[in-house]
Amino acid sequence: MIPVQNIYYMLSYAFQVLNEQGYKDIATEQFDNVAELCASILTKGIAVQLKRGLGKEYIPQTEALSSLRGKIDITESIKTQSVLRKQLVCTYDDFTVNSHLNRILKSTMELLLHADISKARKKSLRKMMIYFADVDVLDIHAINWSIRYDRNNQTYRMLISICYLVVKGLLQTNSDGSTRLMDFIDEQRMCRLYEKFILEYYRKEHPEVTARASQIPWQLDDGFSDMLPVMQSDITLSQGNRTLIIDAKYYAQNTQTQYDVHTVHSGNLYQIFTYVKNKDSEYGDTPNDVAGMLLYAKTDAQVQPDHVYHMSGNKISVRTLDLNCDFSGIAAQLDQIVEEHFVCCG
Repeated sequence: MIPVQNIYYMLSYAFQVLNEQGYKDIATEQFDNVAELCASILTKGIAVQLKRGLGKEYIPQTEALSSLRGKIDITESIKTQSVLRKQLVCTYDDFTVNSHLNRILKSTMELLLHADISKARKKSLRKMMIYFADVDVLDIHAINWSIRYDRNNQTYRMLISICYLVVKGLLQTNSDGSTRLMDFIDEQRMCRLYEKFILEYYRKEHPEVTARASQIPWQLDDGFSDMLPVMQSDITLSQGNRTLIIDAKYYAQNTQTQYDVHTVHSGNLYQIFTYVKNKDSEYGDTPNDVAGMLLYAKTDAQVQPDHVYHMSGNKISVRTLDLNCDFSGIAAQLDQIVEEHFVCCG
């Protein structure tokens, strides 16, 4: 089980805005569950957004009006016989706070008000709701999360991401059709956060290496690449002629079992081996050292993978990252990986 406080630290690396002054005190708070954590982040984040002003956008409106506004919808005016009431059906764009992003925020706050969080946090959320009086509530099961961010709405990125975690990762449907909030984010959402956290940790804490989520080109003999999948690494660390490709995995079970024999997930191993060999081949005759690592989040299972394999001239490691400890311990484990691959061997 991951301590809730560590999830905050993971979020703070994934979303650097959480390191700003307005969020600093969250790191010292104690949370009983992730819903409490998300409620705290949203409360502070929305307060900051309110100071900037809620974002507005043009929303198409159609209604019968006594005075002309926008364009007249002749067909609809005739159909509804609005002329008899001395009105015309008009379509116009209304510049309003009732935007899609604000609707997501309000809908998530409504959801959290029914969650297992403290009365004090619910009171804070209710105070925020006053500023959303003109904002509609969405069906949380039908929210469109495909959002394009620009300079006008960039400040919403982290807030909407937290809303996504609440709605998608914390929500669970009961057998009677009602909903409740789970204590922890589900495996799929935690997997994405786990990957993002590790990448951003290395970017911030180890500037001596280049950390990126890079694509690895297929090394083809004839250049024909139709229908080949993209090789997208989770984390690629590089320094000089040394490269470490990390595939971050967050599973309930870190090994596959057959006849009581534990082995590394075959698909994961094939994938990292393919990444490493193609990256190695990309260098051609240039001296290089390309290694790969499957980095699993440690589980409570008795058997945990912790092995180093040497395959066709490359080192492939399989190890775990213990998230159930003080965050300084997590940082030490990640630091050790850099030391082993770039410092000790430099």
